[in-house]
Amino acid sequence: MPVTRFLLYGGKGGVGKTTVAAATGHRLATAGHETLVVSTDPAHSLADAVETDVGGDPTEIRPGLWGVEVDPQTGIDRYRSLFEALASEFDDAGIRMDEDEIADLFTTGVMPGSDELAAIEGMATYIESERWDRVVFDTAPTGHTLRLLDLPSVMDRGVATAMDLRDQVRRKVNTARTMMFGPMASRRDDGPDDFTAMRERMERVGTVLRDPEQTAFRVVTIPETMAVRETERLVGKLREFDVPVTTLVVNKVIEDAGDCKRCQGKQAVQEEAIAQLRESLPELDLWTIPDESGEVTGIEALDQVGASLGDME
Repeated sequence: MPVTRFLLYGGKGGVGKTTVAAATGHRLATAGHETLVVSTDPAHSLADAVETDVGGDPTEIRPGLWGVEVDPQTGIDRYRSLFEALASEFDDAGIRMDEDEIADLFTTGVMPGSDELAAIEGMATYIESERWDRVVFDTAPTGHTLRLLDLPSVMDRGVATAMDLRDQVRRKVNTARTMMFGPMASRRDDGPDDFTAMRERMERVGTVLRDPEQTAFRVVTIPETMAVRETERLVGKLREFDVPVTTLVVNKVIEDAGDCKRCQGKQAVQEEAIAQLRESLPELDLWTIPDESGEVTGIEALDQVGASLGDME
């Protein structure tokens, strides 16, 4: 199996992350790798990029290439059910919780937005799967991505609080039962613990996202001053999370301005922006993708984008 199994593309909105992720998936599939492209961006556009209907379950786009757009409700339902089960256990112990209190427990315990919760659930699902050789994640714009990366630790703290509260209730129930019915009446909980399983799952996701032997994060940007500054900040934040950033992908680069004075001026600005990226982040590979007029959709267009990408191994 190739060393880097998980590829994540991130960056500000509107820079072409989905196109680059889809092109990467197409190129990997062409090279013989069973590849899945996962869109965790709540504003899904993967289906448009590949001109194929893609939904909440993996869909085959072409031989060797699959796509999926993570359904936000799936993540919400999965984790809310845990807190509803906890509320039911409290109810059995004589502690009544109404719908509002369950909602408070859920949001206090987990604290993510639904988009990030769905994204981390999607990541967990496909990181744990052995079905594909390579998994390419098309992440949401910068702010969402940073909250997503922080989510495993946030959830760990929230779930730990919920588990502690649950254990306190269980101890009190067991004590009361023992006092009334003797030692054999104590409640035993030797079965699977869904909260523990969730914590372990999030821990695995966090470990994989920080492992350079398994994961590479590529930042997509465009050659404009504001985009360069946001890219520099994003790389800094990713490093704070210990996420292995390997590559800058600069999209929409003018390669030949011809006789167009306006185009020549824009090309000069772009060259300065690219030079700034090379100077401020010299340790990262930098790939450029030529500017193409119109939207880049369909396999033939993805072929052209993929040809500009560097080594996929």
